[in-house]
Amino acid sequence: MDSLGDELRREVGQVSVEEEAEGASVGTAGNDQLPGIYLPLLPRYFQHPTASGGKPSDFQNAKDDCLNYIQEALLQSQWQRAAELMVSYVEALENTTFRKQLVAPEEIWRIGTEIVHHHPRSNIEESTHFADQMKNLGVKRYLKMSLEHAFYLMCNGYVDEAHQNLVLAESWRYGEQTVLQEKELKLVQGYKGLLDYFQWLKKKTEMLQLEEDSYAESSIQQEMHSFYRQAAVGFKEIIKIPGVWDLFVLCYVDLLEYYEEYEEAKEVLREYAYDSKFPPNPNAHVYFYQFLKRKGESRKTQIAALQVLHQLVPSHELMLEFYDMLKKSKKSKNHRLRLEVIFEVLDFAGWKHNVKAWSYLAKQIVEMLQNSGKQFDWLKKEWDTRKDWWPAFHFSRYLAKRNWKENRSLACEKVLVAGILLGKDCKYFKYVIHQGSKAKKKFKMLKNFVKENGWVHLRLSDT
Repeated sequence: MDSLGDELRREVGQVSVEEEAEGASVGTAGNDQLPGIYLPLLPRYFQHPTASGGKPSDFQNAKDDCLNYIQEALLQSQWQRAAELMVSYVEALENTTFRKQLVAPEEIWRIGTEIVHHHPRSNIEESTHFADQMKNLGVKRYLKMSLEHAFYLMCNGYVDEAHQNLVLAESWRYGEQTVLQEKELKLVQGYKGLLDYFQWLKKKTEMLQLEEDSYAESSIQQEMHSFYRQAAVGFKEIIKIPGVWDLFVLCYVDLLEYYEEYEEAKEVLREYAYDSKFPPNPNAHVYFYQFLKRKGESRKTQIAALQVLHQLVPSHELMLEFYDMLKKSKKSKNHRLRLEVIFEVLDFAGWKHNVKAWSYLAKQIVEMLQNSGKQFDWLKKEWDTRKDWWPAFHFSRYLAKRNWKENRSLACEKVLVAGILLGKDCKYFKYVIHQGSKAKKKFKMLKNFVKENGWVHLRLSDT
């Protein structure tokens, strides 16, 4: 350790001379020197010249070795060794080029934070002191550092300290605010709002535990309202940024519903689900639908919400609920849609053994056949895209044996679908009917039903 530090210090005197020589070589056009790479979208310190024959100085080699040793120590959880190496590395950074000094605070912050958070002799006070020092060293990263330190405090149970940290960060200003700093500030406000919401929940729990007509109820309600206003401000700010903010939206809606601000809650959820500034997010549509359901909105409105979810995630767990709602509709297009919904659900392996899903499909197929086959074209359209892979995916002999052994209810639902779609010679149908005929007479009725509707399989097979 000492020898490495001494070597770094010995090289300091040579740095300025080597940098001047390096700068001269960059400006010289020669056979061994390629032109510098200019990347206008990157910071200046990323615009390094590319040299085919350039040789790093001994100082640079020593500094790089030190960084590699630190990385190795971190990966092996050798926190004391990493801390000792870090001292030498910081000394080396003080004597490097201006361009490389620009990234030095980032390196010190990232490495130092990792060491301070994991060192066995470290504590919250030292971690906070280090974070405060780094905020002053890299002022342009003040908000990001504050936010990460708040995460650390929260994870270690220091919620009040994390809140205070975010309060200070929210009021921080330095120079002209950049777009990045504006986004980081909204993040700070959002997470501060989240902590205010947790305090609101604590007060709500306290109030529920009070005896009726308690004198303390009014005081707690005032505190709750104060936390509500503070949290609402933070939530409003963070959801202005395009992104996925599920936790913040849910907490915000919970507050609004508690204070009976139903229209505002509905608008927040609608914008989160449908505003194009937010990325496609299935959860947003789930939250909107659940709100509509809680408030007893019309079935038409609920169907519209679930229809978008179906387009995004056809295998979502709410699809059976969607199917039930479509079944109650009197519109022909909704009955066609429910056939599409149940077929698409069963396209996914996660639904492969779901008895209810197969029951829905079997019943709808029977309904269609009892309706004089007027909806046959719907069935044919769905089957045409699946006839090449569903037989192996759902109706193999292996699956027939397994379903009959492990889940006979499933086999009893699937067997009708297999017989109608693939005919009485289907391996799945033949095996289950053979096994079932030994025990129950209803399998003979099922066999006769499939035989009577054998024309379905033949017409489905037509290209």
